[in-house]
Amino acid sequence: MKFLIIKCGGSIIDKLPDNFYDNIAAIQKQGDWKPIIVHGGGKLINELLQQTGVKAEFIDGLRVTTEEVLDVVEMALSGAMNKFLVRKLMSRTSAYGISGLDGKLLYAEPVANAAKLGLVGTVTKVNTALIEQIVEQDNIPVISPLAGGEDDARFNINADLAASAIARALQAELCFISDIPGIYRQVDGEKQMLTNVTDDELKQMIQQGLIKDGMIPKVQAALEALKQGAEKVTIVNGLAENSLLQLVDGNVEGTTITLSEEAYHV
Repeated sequence: MKFLIIKCGGSIIDKLPDNFYDNIAAIQKQGDWKPIIVHGGGKLINELLQQTGVKAEFIDGLRVTTEEVLDVVEMALSGAMNKFLVRKLMSRTSAYGISGLDGKLLYAEPVANAAKLGLVGTVTKVNTALIEQIVEQDNIPVISPLAGGEDDARFNINADLAASAIARALQAELCFISDIPGIYRQVDGEKQMLTNVTDDELKQMIQQGLIKDGMIPKVQAALEALKQGAEKVTIVNGLAENSLLQLVDGNVEGTTITLSEEAYHV
C-alpha cells in the first residue's frame, strides 16, 4: 500500500473548499494511494481556553501544557475538530476519526524541555498495524495529535511532528496543506516560487534573507518534518481546485523539499 499523509493545520481547516474533500475521496476510490489525515486545531484550542476560563502560559511563543490545558486540547482536537473533518468526509466516503491515544496509536516520551513546556511529547512509536487495519476496512483515518506514554501518561503532540512520525513509520508521502502554492524566495523584490529544493538550500536562503517573514514558519515546519524522518515534504495549496489530485498525478503546483545528499549519509 502507498500512503499519503495529509497534514491540515487548524488555521486553514475552516477555509478549505468542498473540492478539497472531494479530492481526498477520489484518491481513496482510485485505489493507488491510501490517504490519511493528521490535523491540528490551534485556533479552536485558543477559543475553548477562553470560553472555559483555563489560563494558558506561553514560554518562547510555545503554550505550556498543564493537565487543565490538555483537557481542553483533547476536547478541541479529538472532539470538535476531529469530528468536523469526519463529517466532511462521511458525506463522500467512509472515514474513521481516532486520537493518537486510542489503541496506542501514538506512543511518546516527554520533550527535552518538558520541565518548562509541561505535557508535550515526542512520538517514539506508531502503531502502524492499527492504521493499516482502518485503511483495509475502506476508511480514511482522521488522526488527532495526542499520544500516550508510560504510566498512563498523555501528551500534546505538535501536529506537524505527529504527521512526520506517521509518515516515517509508514514510509509514506507527506504533504502539508497550506493557503499558498508553495515556498517563495524574494529576489530583487520579486517572488519566485521554488518547486524542488533541499533542506540545505532552504537554510542558506533564510540566512541570505531570500526567505523571510511568514514564509519562515512554513519552511521550519517542513525542515523539522525531514529531521524527524520524513523522506520528503510537499507543500500544497489546499484552496486550489484539485490540488491533491494533481499531487498524486505528479502535476501539482507546489514545493517539494528533500534532504540534501550529505544528510542521507549522516
